[in-house]
Amino acid sequence: MEGGLLNAPANLTGFAGGLVAAGAAPAFAAADRRILHVRPGDSVQAAVDTVDGPGWTVVVHPGTYREVVKVPARAAGLTLRGATRNPRDTVIVYDNANGTPKPDGSGTYGTAGSATFTSAAPGLTVRDLTLANDWLRADHPEITGTQAVAAYTYGDRTRFENVRLLAHQDTLFVETTALDAFDRQYFRHCYIEGDVDFVFGRATAVFEECHFRTLARDVDFTPKGMVFAPSTARANPYGILAVHCRITSGAEDGAYKLARPWVPSYETTAWPSLVVRETRIGPGIDAVAPYTNMREAYPWQSMRFAEYRNSGPGAAVSVPENRPQLTRDQARWHTKETYLGDWRPGA
Repeated sequence: MEGGLLNAPANLTGFAGGLVAAGAAPAFAAADRRILHVRPGDSVQAAVDTVDGPGWTVVVHPGTYREVVKVPARAAGLTLRGATRNPRDTVIVYDNANGTPKPDGSGTYGTAGSATFTSAAPGLTVRDLTLANDWLRADHPEITGTQAVAAYTYGDRTRFENVRLLAHQDTLFVETTALDAFDRQYFRHCYIEGDVDFVFGRATAVFEECHFRTLARDVDFTPKGMVFAPSTARANPYGILAVHCRITSGAEDGAYKLARPWVPSYETTAWPSLVVRETRIGPGIDAVAPYTNMREAYPWQSMRFAEYRNSGPGAAVSVPENRPQLTRDQARWHTKETYLGDWRPGA
């Protein structure tokens, strides 16, 4: 591993007509309350478009909202939440993929453009709902760009709590606003499922008490997919951290890898970082060789991959060189507090 990779870093530093605000007054007449309610038949995007500054809340009532939602940077501090505490009650879903042609004939959506939910807003909070992309490979054999993102987030201090994120390939894209930005994202009590690289990106992203689930997949090769694919910037001391989580599988034992590094063609200096600690890893993960390469030019062994005090059959260390482990001293630098710095979500 390069340069004592995981020791203490040197720089520790539809339709708007049905929208109503609290008190049952029309949303546009009660903007001072900064609360908008969206009900079945309404459009979540129309509510978001109403937001003209920081600190708004959009409450989405139980139902399925089939639409693409994009939150602009001007909606800083936006809270988007389901009206109940059960994330299954409120679902925002769409079905674009990387290779889906755009209606205007200008090409395909691309990976980022396929997202059901996109946010550039700093200080975003999403809670108590489901974000999904239900595009299926089997329904579109003519499309080779099979990435289909449920959520694409790239604002600093992004927080998801009690959210279900459902898709297959590239479910959750945790990104940053610029190549040299170290935007922070925090996920707590979330459920995330997929098959290939379904948590990926460049952000400093902390997952606490989350459940990752690898899906059954009808293919005749292994690995059938990977949970994580970080693309952390070389200058960033922190990438993806999963702590006190669990990883289960709907596939056969050993069918999935824990991670592979993503070094994008547009950022070949990336140095992907992933730490999985105090997490229960089920038998769906290949315990003997849990990591693999995306490209041979960037072997996983040269990346910042490590584990600490994991448990479960998928965490068994039978070939030590295949499972880099943090020392106790190294582990002190890989916590929620060090990754998030001066930001204390929920405090």
